[in-house]
Amino acid sequence: MKTSLLVVLVALCTESAFSLRCFTCKDATFNIHCLSTTACADHEKYCVTTYSTMGYGKDRKQRITKKCSAFCPAIDLNIGIAGVASSCCETSFCNVSGASSVKTSYTMVTLGILASLACILRLGF
Repeated sequence: MKTSLLVVLVALCTESAFSLRCFTCKDATFNIHCLSTTACADHEKYCVTTYSTMGYGKDRKQRITKKCSAFCPAIDLNIGIAGVASSCCETSFCNVSGASSVKTSYTMVTLGILASLACILRLGF
């Protein structure tokens, strides 16, 4: 009985230790505001980044949303004054940069990697 319980506990711990982890944010104005992380549910297999813009020139506004998802939405729509694009990936912390239309800077990539390492070290992997 004790052996069975130990096997179940090890299986549960192993599953949660290897669950997908994604950067998350909702309607952030800059990618730097998207460094929060979350452990995805078992049915969520993708990290998704959605980038939207609206307006012209100095009045142009952008929003970035990052989350875990059970599916990968294929969105790439541009109607001139507004646009939406999404990107998906399937490994932990892979959504550190923005969607394909977001310009990635080396500073942001470095900050994302450092945030990932800090999270991993904090979790004790």
